[in-house]
Amino acid sequence: MGNGQWFPAEWPERIRALAEGTLTPVAPRRAATVMLLKDGEAGPVVHMLRRRASMAFAGGAYAYPGGGVDPRDDEHQIRWAGPTRAWWARRLGVDETSAQAVVCAAVRETYEEAGVLLAGPSPDSVVGDTTGDDWEADRAALVARDLSFAEFLDRRGLVLRSDLLGAWARWITPEFESRRYDTWFFVAVLPEGQRTRNASTEADRTVWIRPADAAAGYDKGELLMMPPTIATLRGIVEYESSADALAGAAARDLAPVLAEARLEDGEVVLSWPGHDEFTKHVPTGGAPA
Repeated sequence: MGNGQWFPAEWPERIRALAEGTLTPVAPRRAATVMLLKDGEAGPVVHMLRRRASMAFAGGAYAYPGGGVDPRDDEHQIRWAGPTRAWWARRLGVDETSAQAVVCAAVRETYEEAGVLLAGPSPDSVVGDTTGDDWEADRAALVARDLSFAEFLDRRGLVLRSDLLGAWARWITPEFESRRYDTWFFVAVLPEGQRTRNASTEADRTVWIRPADAAAGYDKGELLMMPPTIATLRGIVEYESSADALAGAAARDLAPVLAEARLEDGEVVLSWPGHDEFTKHVPTGGAPA
């Protein structure tokens, strides 16, 4: 393929099965991912991780820290600062309980996979360095699900800083995929005093990279990415600072993007509404074009 779009070998067969009505889609899991930004010498840079090639989902692809919602985030009242749960529910297009869970997933996964925590001891403060042994013990307990995020915040006397997040986009994994996610993409600025690290067992590399450079790497076929990743990267390119990008999130359309597959002239046409660059034509028995 001419670019770095992630396209699994089993997709053509599953796409045809869906188009023919012989494949029943699985329900997507709620998830969140965060484009973590900081300012470099030539504008904002974004933190990305490369998923291990052995991963069943998007192995070898570059992505952002993120993952699925922990069901306990629906059940416990989280220590909270910033816009209210009702505000987030309206912004994300869900009920208040789900809004809390999705925002919690964004903050928790950023801490689990990048070591960056968007929380503070008060509504107008944020923690500093989070790399000590005691922090690592709590992070490992969160990853193992031995500790809920609510318990973690209570133990440390912290409040989640929802105002440090901006909702950027929402993508739903195609119906023909065996692993499906309803994912909200957020943007955030690296808090002063904190630094990223590769804390994820799912990644073999992390980088800070200019969005334009990452997009160029994708276009050349040098960096592998899924459609939501490259689409959100292209959206950040226009901003001159990380603060500008965070502020720009307020105007972003959160209408869900879901791939469509249809049979046309003996081939399957795969498309993502509003994103023509990802359209693929899959001939019977052939590779996508």
